[in-house]
Order: sequence, then structure tokens, then C-alpha cells
Amino acid sequence: MALITMKQVTIAFDGMIAAENVSLTVRRGDYFVILGENGSGKSTLMRAILGLVKPQSGSIIYGDSLRQNQIGYLPQQTQAQRTFPASVEEVVSSGFTGRLGKRVFLSAEQKRICAEKMALMDIVHLQKKSYRTLSGGQQQRVLLARALCATDSLLLLDEPITGLDPEAAEELYALLRQLNHEQQVAIVMVSHDVQAALKDATQVLVMNRVVDFCGSRDAYQRRVERNGRST
Repeated sequence: MALITMKQVTIAFDGMIAAENVSLTVRRGDYFVILGENGSGKSTLMRAILGLVKPQSGSIIYGDSLRQNQIGYLPQQTQAQRTFPASVEEVVSSGFTGRLGKRVFLSAEQKRICAEKMALMDIVHLQKKSYRTLSGGQQQRVLLARALCATDSLLLLDEPITGLDPEAAEELYALLRQLNHEQQVAIVMVSHDVQAALKDATQVLVMNRVVDFCGSRDAYQRRVERNGRST
């Protein structure tokens, strides 16, 4: 069963169309890479899936027991976020914020999950350190652990390697590959790092406000080759 089904979704801001007539399906184990120029609607689609913006028309259907507050999200970091004065442990545990309800503190089970996700991201030794003292690669591991506290099925990532050196970027791709292959976590990632991102992709969505292409990685690469030969 599909985790997310978007049917002819159109999103507009101040009378301007940001994304138009978008249809796609994300299933457990998929690895979607979303490509397109700046302003093509990529991040807008992410925000719509998260419920942060409401479609003007069309529908977004959550399936396979998935709820909006059970989607892990790794947004682009601002400079203010990179220097956030909190411990690693505090940042990771904030992944449960949307599911605390009236409670102020984490349950024993949520604390166990936090510890589990930190171990998975190999950051247990950093848990008492200040987040702002970490390297870019370490910060992304922390944010991945935080996102995984919210989900075991779907991760959304918006330009996750921005600001990372090549070694840290490759480490991040390896972590995503592990989550996708071993735990069947669906990945939906906006990226300008086309060649590297496509290595692990199963599906590709190309946005230009409307959907320019949506299909398998192999079909996308055949399309690129045909266009290349024709030019």
C-alpha cells in the first residue's frame, strides 16, 4: 500500500502557482529524488506532504497507517540553526515534539527510541556535546536521528548535503542507503547534486512547476541520453 498518494495537486501562493497538477505515489522502500531549478516547486511539494501548506486543488492521501506527524523531515539548515545552543540529546529528542500531546517529558519508550536512533547514527558518544560545536557531517547525523524519532517509514530531505564537504556528503548518502535498503524507509529527497543522488534513486521526479518527468531512474536516464543525442 502507498504511504503517500498525491492526485492532481495544485498549490498557489498570493495568486501565483507554485506547483500545478502534480500526481505521484510513494511506497515503502522507494527512494525518490526530486530535481528541478530553483523556484520549480520542489520544496513546496515537501511542505504540502508535511501539511504545512494546503493544496488549492487535488488531494494528498496518507496510507499504510502513516500520519502527518509520523513523517521524518530534514530541512535545509539556516546559520541560526547550525549554532543552536542545545545538546545533541536535546536536539534528537525534539523529534518527538509533535507527538507529546499534553505531556512535557518523553515517555520511557520514547527515551529508548532516542537512544536507539543515536546508536544507529553512531552519535551516542556526542550526546552531551553542544550541537553547535559539531562538524557539518555530525550535525546532519544528529538531524537524521531526530527525524527518525518521528518515523520508521518515510523521510523527507531538502538539499541535505548543502554545506557538507565531499567526505561528509558521501557518509550521509551511505546512511540514507542503509536506511532505505535495510529498514525499507522511503526516502524523498530534493537535490541539486544530480549524479550522486541518482546512484541510489529508484524513482525520479523532475519539477518545473508542473511535473516534467516522473518515473524510474532507468527511464529518466534513458530520457537524458535521448535528449543528449538529439542535441
